[in-house]
Amino acid sequence: MALPRILLFAFLCTLFVYQCHGACAEVDSDTEAVAGKGFKLGCISCKRRSEVPGSATIEWHFRAKGDADFVLIYTYNEEGPTIEHDQFLDRVDWNGSKRSNDIQDASIYLLNVTFNDSGTYSCFFNRILFYDNYEYKDVVSKVVHLSVVGKATRGTASIVSEVMMYVSIIGLQLWLLIEMIYCYRKIAAAGEEALREAANAEYLAIASESKDNCAGVQVGE
Repeated sequence: MALPRILLFAFLCTLFVYQCHGACAEVDSDTEAVAGKGFKLGCISCKRRSEVPGSATIEWHFRAKGDADFVLIYTYNEEGPTIEHDQFLDRVDWNGSKRSNDIQDASIYLLNVTFNDSGTYSCFFNRILFYDNYEYKDVVSKVVHLSVVGKATRGTASIVSEVMMYVSIIGLQLWLLIEMIYCYRKIAAAGEEALREAANAEYLAIASESKDNCAGVQVGE
């Protein structure tokens, strides 16, 4: 049947993806923080050639609302992190790739967010890729527009996503129930067919034996 084969293929694909360690996905950062709480500024840049070794240094820049220029607030390199601006002193933690200079996740975590943290954040990857005969330098930038609010709010997208999640769960359960009923009926029908074939075979055997006995009686007479 086509459906079980498709399900088996999907299951095998899921196992394959699960076992592939080090996968990278570029996910956009959240953009709304709550004053007085922590917030993760996400910044991910995946290499297009994962098999090529590389290294990267990271720079975070910030432009407050109403300001014209960006200021350097944070750097991260092989020597570790450095907070470059007094506004963020003791308030920024590294939340990206660890134990590797080949950085693809340059996220940082802001502690005790204030309304003054509202503005535009720019993350720069200064990346070097090491090929056999040369080195390739590349710069990748990501931008996060952060708004700080006094109380957390749920956006329409969040509500719709939650509703769709529950609808998907219910739909999946109904589909599994239908599959179970279908498989049960197929097994029951196969069992009945096997019983009928066994009964027919037994009947034919008895009929054949009776015919042989009748032929022997006629010969004896």
